[in-house]
Amino acid sequence: MQIRRVLTDQMTLRTEARSAEGGPWQPVEPAEVLGYQSPFQPGWEAEVAQRRGSAPGDVVLPFQPLSFRDFMLFEGHFIGAARGWTHRFRPRTAAFTDRYERVARRTFPAYRPKPLFYRQPTYYMSNAHTFVPSGTEVPFPPYSEALDWELELGFVLKAPLLDATADEAEQAIGAFVVLNDLSARDVQIPEQDQAFGPAKAKHFMSSMSATAVTPETVLSTWTSLQTSVTLNGQVIARPDPSRPQWSLGEVLAHASAGERLHAGELFGTGTLVGGSGMETRRWLQPGDTLRLDIDGVGYVENQVVAAHAVAD
Repeated sequence: MQIRRVLTDQMTLRTEARSAEGGPWQPVEPAEVLGYQSPFQPGWEAEVAQRRGSAPGDVVLPFQPLSFRDFMLFEGHFIGAARGWTHRFRPRTAAFTDRYERVARRTFPAYRPKPLFYRQPTYYMSNAHTFVPSGTEVPFPPYSEALDWELELGFVLKAPLLDATADEAEQAIGAFVVLNDLSARDVQIPEQDQAFGPAKAKHFMSSMSATAVTPETVLSTWTSLQTSVTLNGQVIARPDPSRPQWSLGEVLAHASAGERLHAGELFGTGTLVGGSGMETRRWLQPGDTLRLDIDGVGYVENQVVAAHAVAD
């Protein structure tokens, strides 16, 4: 396994790698470790990092995603998030559904995914260019009152795919990262009720671990990796990745059906079970510091600030 990070170096970037956690960092060529050459110019990536406040020597994104598709792989998250959304935004309805579930001893039917979830992998496309690295301040969206976090495993392609099999697709994974798919929940459902995917609810910002790890170990063990969520120094959740509806190869094969995928495109598993504030009822507020960990992959940590506290 190789671990990769990228640092700013004046008006360009410097790439480093090490073979184990705690080992020394060594300079490498940009295409090493991930297995592909970035489609972006280093000067452009460095300029973007500096606009976000990075100084020379700061660790930035381990790669700039070319695109970002986010899947929904966990039935348990869907149900828990639907239940949590109802409690936050429809308390009278929640009182009824709670009674239903206590008496019937089963999930309220409207909380379950629609049939398509069980027939094929489903995903939405978000804004790949609003990713920030671990350590970046997260401004509370000025149009939202319900900022949420979501712990996900991300994976980036190192080779193109078209009409791939699941096995071929798995071989094209170049590295894994930890993702925080930040969400404005009070905006999300009204947007999706218009029969379009989420836009302002998701596109404003997502965060990524400062390191990326190659797939040798993670690919075969990701459903059993230990996780944790720490809010203001207190562990509040240990999300569960153990029961995905689809394998990573299957979701990539589905995405590549009739559509060419390219090296550098990023994918997310969707939120792990119990991996969001909507499920845990622990919503974000300005001043909060949140850390999301996946053992063997890395972590992403961000502090939430009021929107006006972030410079343009």
